[in-house]
Amino acid sequence: MAGRDPDEDAIRLAAESLAQGDATGWFERLYAESATGDAIVPWDSRSPHFLLADWGAPGHGRALVVGAGLGDDAEFVAGLGYETVAFDVSESAVRLAQERFQGSEVRYQVADLLDPPAAWRRAFDLVVEVMTVQALPEPLHARAIAKVAEFVGPGGTLLVIASGREEGGPVFAPPWPLTPSEIETFAAGGMERVKVEELRDGERHRWRATFRRPAAVH
Repeated sequence: MAGRDPDEDAIRLAAESLAQGDATGWFERLYAESATGDAIVPWDSRSPHFLLADWGAPGHGRALVVGAGLGDDAEFVAGLGYETVAFDVSESAVRLAQERFQGSEVRYQVADLLDPPAAWRRAFDLVVEVMTVQALPEPLHARAIAKVAEFVGPGGTLLVIASGREEGGPVFAPPWPLTPSEIETFAAGGMERVKVEELRDGERHRWRATFRRPAAVH
């Protein structure tokens, strides 16, 4: 597939899925076709996201990696010392991650961010969201952001890494990059804004934002 636009397959499959009223079905098709060599997963870098690798520090407790894909970010988080759960809506992504990291201590499982297990509510000390919300159409962003924030337990931390754009700026979807107001929305529902970094490199616009849920009062 040399010389191909790495975003081509994701754009094609997303358009087909959305035309059928299915906002997430294209993820399974993309990962399944990548397993047979018929598609490219454009975000498969075979390494943790550099903004996560630069941020991460040794820790402990339970961690959740949202939209874990092929597992690079989850393995990095586990390597920091966290008991890590990683989920993806795509069964093929979960299977490929398990095959790739055989013997891993990460618990990979299939789950839907928009309808997650009830037991995950406020259950994690660290939640890592790397470019998952932005892979959903804009009308689903608010709901997805609220679900992500709800995973964070008392005293826990949320790290969000996303592509960015200005309010009302153009979108060449997918993805649907997050606006400043959407990033700030992660602080709703009792979360506190710790640090929001707006990072620019040429035409690239990225966010790295950290939020915290206050510890429970005894």
